[in-house]
Amino acid sequence: MTESGRDRAERPVEQPRTGAEQPWEPEDLVIAEGKDPNPENMEEARRRLADEGPAAIEKTVP
Repeated sequence: MTESGRDRAERPVEQPRTGAEQPWEPEDLVIAEGKDPNPENMEEARRRLADEGPAAIEKTVP
């Protein structure tokens, strides 16, 4: 038993936070990938965020 008197197995399982659940701008994705926020990279990031949604962030930010 834990200090609260409940077994660990009895507690609800929480998903780890990846940061993808918050709003991300294309510039954020570009910078997280270590790229220059030039127009070409910004457009690619816009496309990826539109196509992949949170998965684009999860693939980049551990």
